[in-house]
Amino acid sequence: MGQDVKAVIFDFDGLIMDTETRQFDVLQELFIEYGTDLPLEVWQQEIGTSTGFTPADYLASRTGKMVQQDMFLEQFKERFLDRVNGEPALPGAEARIREARDRGLAVGLASSSDLDWVSMHLKNLGLFDYFSCIRTSDDVEDVKPDPALYEQTAACLGVRPEECVVFEDSVNGALAAERAGMRCVIVPNKVTETLAFGHHDRRLDSLEDTTLDALLPSL
Repeated sequence: MGQDVKAVIFDFDGLIMDTETRQFDVLQELFIEYGTDLPLEVWQQEIGTSTGFTPADYLASRTGKMVQQDMFLEQFKERFLDRVNGEPALPGAEARIREARDRGLAVGLASSSDLDWVSMHLKNLGLFDYFSCIRTSDDVEDVKPDPALYEQTAACLGVRPEECVVFEDSVNGALAAERAGMRCVIVPNKVTETLAFGHHDRRLDSLEDTTLDALLPSL
């Protein structure tokens, strides 16, 4: 069945680069410093999408104390950027991206983050030029689990949704791929591995666990 695959579309955060674990780690540190904690199950609802959740407001509700939004955000950004700067690609990510291009497949990226964030890190990793099309939150009204990001990426690549295979780490991303009519391989990370994923075609522990040559024929 893999012979009809013409495009591979990758998520970014948590799949190519483990920004999601770093983000949760920093938030948890800050919450502990304020005398409470951030339950993983609360933060998991925000992964791969944008729910309007504000950590500072949630912290205030946990502690019953006023939290200055600007100060909290500044503390978070400083620590988070320090953690992710220089962060390598996750194991197998570069290999699968290169392999897709070498197979002659169209290679795209669809992310609920904004283009500045995604492109900065892709360029730092030396991966930006591998993607023929990148679609981000800047391009759509609604991010994942809405299918628009994946639909737009497929259209940009000049392929039909059913000709695409998506690699995702989050429930919201996998749901977006399903709604777009695409096959989906999930590769959960440390902050998404306990989530109950809906429909997906294959689950991997890591992108280095297989090759496209081995994977695609089974989809």
